[in-house]
Amino acid sequence: MTSSLRCMTAYDVRGKIPDDFDEQIALRIALAFTRHCRVRTMVLGQDMRLTSPLIAQTITDGLLRQGVNIIDIGLCGTEEVYHAVFSGTAAGIDGGIMITASHNPAAYNGMKIVQRESRPVSCDSGLNEIAEMAADPDWYRQQCTLPPVERGRLTRIADKRAYITHLLSMVDRTAMQPMTIVVNAGNGCAGPVLDLLAAHLPFTFVRLNHQPDGSFPNGVPNPLLPEKREATARAVREHRADLGIAWDGDFDRCFFYDENGRFIEGYYIVGLLAVAMLQQSPGATILHDPRLTWNTREMVRAAGGTAIMTRTGHAFIKANMRALNAVYGGEMSAHHYFRDFGFCDSGMLPWLLVCQLMSISGKPLSALVDERMTAFPVSGEINSTVTDPDAVISRIEQRYADGRKESLDGLSVEYPDYRFNLRKSNTEPVLRLNVETRGDQRLLEQKTAELLDLIRT
Repeated sequence: MTSSLRCMTAYDVRGKIPDDFDEQIALRIALAFTRHCRVRTMVLGQDMRLTSPLIAQTITDGLLRQGVNIIDIGLCGTEEVYHAVFSGTAAGIDGGIMITASHNPAAYNGMKIVQRESRPVSCDSGLNEIAEMAADPDWYRQQCTLPPVERGRLTRIADKRAYITHLLSMVDRTAMQPMTIVVNAGNGCAGPVLDLLAAHLPFTFVRLNHQPDGSFPNGVPNPLLPEKREATARAVREHRADLGIAWDGDFDRCFFYDENGRFIEGYYIVGLLAVAMLQQSPGATILHDPRLTWNTREMVRAAGGTAIMTRTGHAFIKANMRALNAVYGGEMSAHHYFRDFGFCDSGMLPWLLVCQLMSISGKPLSALVDERMTAFPVSGEINSTVTDPDAVISRIEQRYADGRKESLDGLSVEYPDYRFNLRKSNTEPVLRLNVETRGDQRLLEQKTAELLDLIRT
């Protein structure tokens, strides 16, 4: 692969502009996608980044000349592209591109690509081949000099009603009780969707950083950064809100704060959403990632469902959900997938379902998670930069050879009272550690320190 396509990752396209990614590279990738996946009609959406309009226009002009029909839905979140594609597949929509770099800084941009039915395009399903085509200047030149074809059609659709209706159809609005909710869109794309949902819900919203603004006047929209959490937490306390929610730039992930302004680890939200979905689909299958498992598996079992572990990463989870007809799949990184949302991830459905659970139970979010946090305390994901990740994993595996080992995704080792998962980053020499125990905070701290010492020595 040429250096001009350093923007290609295992799951999407993302790079710094103009060093790794620009509108011409975007067009080459888009054209390779439409050729490789035989896309005749595709959805195009864009986030609020200042470079997104030029990238969208360049893709549009280039693909129309090549005979591809474009349905431009404008400023939106990634899940809006997913919805437009899976709901429009029967009408002839073959794929979609979302122009976004999600939570990356303002100097970055990228693309998320899906095929028919919003099936992901990743390294295991065509992205490598698309990268090779796009990186080949001879191939691109040949495509641009082919005999003229009938020009594609451009349709612009700004109406979000079908998407909003679909979201609301997946929750019980009659069960919703009035609440005050702090919502922090991070100047990303969530604000306009929240305004449309507000008209249908009994909630009072306290809006922070609400307007989409690609200059990021309040900083990068990444709620996982500890320094980005305080604004939402403080507003929850000041307004005595029932809940706080924050999103990343393209709102495919949402993050929760309880009524005390406490940030809630995404792992515990997976269990809550599993219960919510099992209330709607008794006995259904729930998928979860291998990094932290005990709390999710116990909650799914208690709710009458079947919990199945799958590899981390949206492409693997979506494929396994389809194969098993799973009603829900959750990752501790705050990606949540829903069968009735085209097996796609959504950053809007999770908070709607959590509000539904709070309304039905009459309990605040703290009461829904406190017991679970005590029963299964976690280290949180801890990253360590190492010279040779494989050698470190091998050393850890030998050191804990007496534990029950599992290697579905990285190395997981389980003992009766604690377990851990150690996995490599896809893009850098980093190891990611997660540790959990059965109700033993002291053991958690001891084992976390022990493992980190072995990893970093």
